[in-house]
Amino acid sequence: MPELPEVEGVVRELSPASKGRTISEVEVSDVIRNSKELGKEAIVKGKTLEDFIEELSTMTIMDVTRRSKYIYFHMEKEGQPYLLVSHLGMSGAWFVVDSLDEVTERKFRNHVHVILKMTDGGMLVYSDIRRFGELRLLKQEEDYSPLMKMAPEPFDASAIEHFLSMASMPKYARKPIKEVIMDGHVISGCGNIYATEALFQMNMHPGRATERISDKRKRELFQAIVTVLNESIEAGGSSISDYRNINGEAGTMQTRLKMYGKKVCGTCASMTKSMKIAGRTSVYCPKCQR
Repeated sequence: MPELPEVEGVVRELSPASKGRTISEVEVSDVIRNSKELGKEAIVKGKTLEDFIEELSTMTIMDVTRRSKYIYFHMEKEGQPYLLVSHLGMSGAWFVVDSLDEVTERKFRNHVHVILKMTDGGMLVYSDIRRFGELRLLKQEEDYSPLMKMAPEPFDASAIEHFLSMASMPKYARKPIKEVIMDGHVISGCGNIYATEALFQMNMHPGRATERISDKRKRELFQAIVTVLNESIEAGGSSISDYRNINGEAGTMQTRLKMYGKKVCGTCASMTKSMKIAGRTSVYCPKCQR
């Protein structure tokens, strides 16, 4: 699943490529139409397809920003603001192209589900291989309550105190530290990849109970998370499987990962182990991480 650095990479390229452009027409795939008819609500959420298409048509993209793992398209229509919220799920990707032939990888081209055609002749294309992503058209952020419950951005000054406060709550104190730092109410945008890397950097076992970690070590862990997130942003994110930027390019952070997906520890040469935490496979070094 794309995490904060991958979404940030998409936004940094998507924003200049789409700001100021107006949507002339919206197309959705038959797969999405059929899923709506079956009551599964794939990708387009919170509205009927008819309302989604009608309302989004003729909107102008004013800006594109990121909030945690979400992409925010700030829209305007007839002088009124709107917000198109995109979550990439497991395998979502946006492409800015003039024709679908420019989506070079077949696996993405075969799973195009939403096309925003522009008045200038180009298009924004949303492809989603596994269809776990979401698109929500809102009047404002407050219209979808889960958005209001996200932790501050990890780069904000308030984020570390928020993390310490949340981690001390009874609902989190006895949970494994990895589960806590992957919770978007506690830290925004930190998923399995970067939680694994930060814990390895700290020599901290992912299953250690949060209450057994001192505030000093929690602060150090938080800084390790911020460091690895920033490093990944600079590297264009991690392309483990299906992440691509709007030009179809992969990131390079996967070449720098020290523990995620590793079978041997690069520090001590021990065989790594894995365990399930919050439904995700957590890889760790049994010698280095205690």
